[in-house]
Amino acid sequence: MKRIKTYHWLCILLLVAGLTFWGCAKKEAEVIKIGGIFDITGPTSAVGKDYAQGAKDAERYINENGGINGRKIQLIANDYAYKIPEAVNLYKQYKDVDKVFVIQGWGTGDTNALKAQVTKDEIVYISASYDSALCDPAKTPYNFFVVTSYSDAIRLAMQFVKEQAAKKVVFTYPDHPYGKAPIPAGKAMAKELGLAVGPDEIVGLRAIDATSQLLHMKEFNPDWAWIGGTTPSASVTVKDAVKLGLATKFISNIWGFDENLLQLLGDAGNERMYGMSPVAMYGADVAGMKPILEFNKKNSPDAVHTVRYIQGWTAMMVMWEGLKRADKAGQLNGPGLKAALETLKDFDTGDLTPAITYTPTDHRPAMSATIYKMSQGKLVPVKEVSIAREDRFLGW
Repeated sequence: MKRIKTYHWLCILLLVAGLTFWGCAKKEAEVIKIGGIFDITGPTSAVGKDYAQGAKDAERYINENGGINGRKIQLIANDYAYKIPEAVNLYKQYKDVDKVFVIQGWGTGDTNALKAQVTKDEIVYISASYDSALCDPAKTPYNFFVVTSYSDAIRLAMQFVKEQAAKKVVFTYPDHPYGKAPIPAGKAMAKELGLAVGPDEIVGLRAIDATSQLLHMKEFNPDWAWIGGTTPSASVTVKDAVKLGLATKFISNIWGFDENLLQLLGDAGNERMYGMSPVAMYGADVAGMKPILEFNKKNSPDAVHTVRYIQGWTAMMVMWEGLKRADKAGQLNGPGLKAALETLKDFDTGDLTPAITYTPTDHRPAMSATIYKMSQGKLVPVKEVSIAREDRFLGW
């Protein structure tokens, strides 16, 4: 009888151990799927390809470094070629087929087209659009991004050019939601600072000539001009300005200023071309760059990367932190991830970006940036700038 009881207890212990092992193995086998909407071949692919690569490499890094408390992630990355209908189709696929509760997205037009739907479906949407309209949780509770918004960056730019003794400014940008989004904020800040604002000039994302726009701009003769495109159109604008003899200096948003601009502009950008970047340039001497450089030395030693890679990588790192917190709270779903991200306070990205804070009433991640200029074939930091987190700036 004693042997039978001992045998029974042994069976029970083995069963419990087996169930525990099965449960742990099952947890580790579960894959958290993440939707990915990227521009690899469209009008913003010059900046989109490297961003997408940064996000995809970050997926591998996350999985090699513990995943989500033992769970792997799977980034389902697709190219939508900057076409809003294609982004909508991909969103439906991710929601209905892949059952995702978080998406890494891209552009302003498509992100805004989907914002009502992501709210309804309670899917967290982390975009590469930094449109300030996505920052007010009262209107867009499931939208997030990881760096200073377009509108706050353009306000900072106006403050900077005012400090440089500017009296007249002009805004150049593509006739697209991305280009137009921050212009009202820029003009309002320019007016507040006493700057005269000239006529807008529209320069498309795939422009190969901006002569007519610059001849028109030359009549107003601004001291500074804002560039709201991407690096290819920015280079066209500045080169044509030099050809036409304009003395105007240019300051670009984050997407119009990066390491590739050095080759695109050459000497034409020296002491004339400035840019706003709340993201560290690739290879910068900051703590958060070390794991990136080590990863690429091991996996892609010959690859050439830019600040765009850092942007994609950082978007995934912030998501990773949110997912770990949501899982720890037992809420690994859209509402749980949203709530977890809203607990981030001065979250340290290793100086890849300014420290990030989200709250349930304010999704502005940060309020600062670094101003760089092109000088002697290099991108030289000029000044760290910041703006107060005022309620009057929230959402526009």
